[in-house]
Amino acid sequence: MNSRPFTRRNFAGRLAAVLSAAGLTTALTASSAAKTDQDIRKLDSNGKAADGKQMITPIVIHNGLIYVAGQGAHDPGPAEQFEIGHHTTIVMDNVKKLVEAGGGSVDSILQLTVFLADIKYYDGMNQVFKTYFPNGGPARTTIAVAALPGNSLVEINCIAAVTKR
Repeated sequence: MNSRPFTRRNFAGRLAAVLSAAGLTTALTASSAAKTDQDIRKLDSNGKAADGKQMITPIVIHNGLIYVAGQGAHDPGPAEQFEIGHHTTIVMDNVKKLVEAGGGSVDSILQLTVFLADIKYYDGMNQVFKTYFPNGGPARTTIAVAALPGNSLVEINCIAAVTKR
């Protein structure tokens, strides 16, 4: 007779052994994994299903949330002509476009993370930033970093709620 006390751990172990012997664990795991994969949608910048060849997917939708990858200005011009207001406008227009492609709106943006190439750009970024949120802005974190890709002075990623189906 088994002298071990009955616990949830013992029960789970015994259940797993019985299911494994019956060959049911693979079937249960596969159906659970398929459901999870279907709940995650990866979209390109036009809101169409991503083809899986991108290293970074611009829009990912999961559990009613839209995750937008970092957007930068990627200015090809000479660095001495870069201006934070112009870069912020480019970036926020891209963020807005991607959130809308994912089924949200600027008002459904819940959180943004802003990366600045230099903290001296904070006030200029804020001047443009507040024009995109006339109904109040989302939660936001702003971080100054050493550099950003593509000569951008600002990069922003965000999380928004899906509001349109």
